[in-house]
Amino acid sequence: MKLRTIEGLDLRGKYVLLRDDFNVQILDGKITEAFRIERSQPTINFLRDAGARVAICSHLGRPKGERDMKYSLRPVAEYMNLPLIDDCLNKDFLANMHDGDVVILENVRFYSEEEDNNPDFARALANGFDLFVNDAFAVSHRAHASTVGVTEFLPSYAGLLLASEIENITRVMAGPKHPVLSIVAGSKVSTKIGVLRALIRLSDTVIVGGALGTTFNFAMGEPVGNSLYEPDQVENALEIMKYARENNCRFLVPLDKGVGPVFEADAPRTDKDMADILPDDVIIDGGPKTAARDADEIGRAATVIWNGTVGMAEWQPTWSYGSFAIARAIAEKTRAGKLHSIVGGGDTVACLDACGVMDDITYVSTGGGAFLEFIEGKDLPGISVLIEK
Repeated sequence: MKLRTIEGLDLRGKYVLLRDDFNVQILDGKITEAFRIERSQPTINFLRDAGARVAICSHLGRPKGERDMKYSLRPVAEYMNLPLIDDCLNKDFLANMHDGDVVILENVRFYSEEEDNNPDFARALANGFDLFVNDAFAVSHRAHASTVGVTEFLPSYAGLLLASEIENITRVMAGPKHPVLSIVAGSKVSTKIGVLRALIRLSDTVIVGGALGTTFNFAMGEPVGNSLYEPDQVENALEIMKYARENNCRFLVPLDKGVGPVFEADAPRTDKDMADILPDDVIIDGGPKTAARDADEIGRAATVIWNGTVGMAEWQPTWSYGSFAIARAIAEKTRAGKLHSIVGGGDTVACLDACGVMDDITYVSTGGGAFLEFIEGKDLPGISVLIEK
């Protein structure tokens, strides 16, 4: 795959519509986790230094096509010390821009036409610009007006971040150093069948955790209490385990779990083997035996791919044990130069940040769904339109 990129372009004086992903965590009007903003900065600096006149387009949350100021990008603009244009279709500001200027457009999802990839909306969004740059890998699996539609009206290129995402994930998928260990967690088997099969073909060992892992435990006849799982996915779970055996891939499920009486952050924790879980127990985290097993598997691996926390890692410290154990084990071996690690997914990245090990991972992807779909081998609409023919 060869992408059209911004490197080598004459950008001085050009009006550039830049699609970034600033869908970040905001609490009481303040940004609490700015990973995606920081990862977007190199492309912004590149365009600014090249003399482009840049308007950044992004979304935040799910305002459902309405101008809900709870989802305003103003906190992002303030964090970046950039002007905010109050409507993404307002073009009055263009006449006052100078080379190197950068502004942020208000939430593009204030218009329902964005997620519908409405061509008239895409044309209006593109109007006034000379070219489009997509640097939002995390939303490139969506065929929206700001990722796909605008490419019908503007010469379109990949930003530095998007190109880096493709390069790094492709390198791992094309020729990883073995043994390869994939750790996949999250909530649903039903949404991860394809990626599990892809990772089984790639990996020597696959570990499943979180509620996804609980479904596999249930499929094996183990008690799961009053917990989140998918009882209708038993057949698919058993088929995936069979597929792993056929591909000589070890497939490991949780050994024990941290449980509470209710699904709440301040619930008291008890660790139980799977066989000892009672009907009223609520699974909230992976258990210590599973964490030790996972750390041992990480110690044997040469390449690790991780997506999805194995519990409510944001409910620290009681329910972050399992996820933090994985993060620290991966970081320690990567830091020692004995492991190539690639991690993706919003909750997983937040876990790395909370552990203070973000910089110890070989590559941290900004993508969640896009990360998984790319691994699965699906065409990502926002990337397909940037491939050189």
